[in-house]
Amino acid sequence: MLRTALTDLLSLRAPIVGAPMAGVSGADLAVAVSAGGGLGMLGFASTASGDAVRTEASRARSGGHHFGIGLMAWALADHPDQFDAAIESGPALVSVSFGDASPWVERLRDAGVPAATQVADVREAKAAADCGVSVLVARGAEGGGHGRDAVGTLPLLQGVLDAVDVPVLAAGGIATARGLAAVLAAGAAGAWIGTALLACREAATPPAARARVLAADETDTVVTRVFDVAQGIPWPPAYGGRALGNAFVRRWHGREELLAADEDAAAELGAARDRGDYEVAYVYAGQAVGLVDRERPASAVVAELAAGAEDLLRQWCG
Repeated sequence: MLRTALTDLLSLRAPIVGAPMAGVSGADLAVAVSAGGGLGMLGFASTASGDAVRTEASRARSGGHHFGIGLMAWALADHPDQFDAAIESGPALVSVSFGDASPWVERLRDAGVPAATQVADVREAKAAADCGVSVLVARGAEGGGHGRDAVGTLPLLQGVLDAVDVPVLAAGGIATARGLAAVLAAGAAGAWIGTALLACREAATPPAARARVLAADETDTVVTRVFDVAQGIPWPPAYGGRALGNAFVRRWHGREELLAADEDAAAELGAARDRGDYEVAYVYAGQAVGLVDRERPASAVVAELAAGAEDLLRQWCG
């Protein structure tokens, strides 16, 4: 069994955390990731209510495994009930990312809940370590979903590991045992994976979106703000979203000001999702999407990543 600072901190069998992907990482996926030996995380939309957090956390708890919760720092000022509900739910880890996490990290520390945050450069990593996080997530630009398109995973991981003394997880581009083994060999305490779980049976990925994931190549993604702009979601501009490219992106990317004035754009996206048209609707995914080639249980994905990485590390170490 692979043993790292992460597995010791959270009593895990595998040094893997499932990324909290809003709309994808519900209780079913979180339970399955934890059943495989990692830590499953619940992801919530920026406008989720505290009751929604409590309900999904209750479902995850009933699965009999530890779970974590991911929240967005920029959204918590308007929805502090999310944070209160998260603490009340007894999670093994709470991640607060995409904005100033320091006030929330302090409250988590006072409540005895380990805190994590995602960082995109060494400066952010040092600041997060100084504010007392238990775990840092070095999120490279390859990663799917929202984040800063700043530094690739490997150079970021090297810089962060040299700069801080807290456990560091690598995120972005990790979807096979080779990827996990590589970041562990570099000194990471584990991996934070999202795209590798998109086609899992327990993910809340709609069937048509799942098919797009399975058909995609590693070159099929783009970092864009068009889906947020179209829906009026007030993500800070620094945080674009890596998604599968489609006709909607080609039509509007680079024309965000015009898109913001299009009153029909949000309805267009919603209708496209309802009919399973992902040439218009969005699928957030990272560059590791080309490595996802079949639908599997999430517990199997996690267990195989860990077992394969352990075998590789033994081979490399003689």
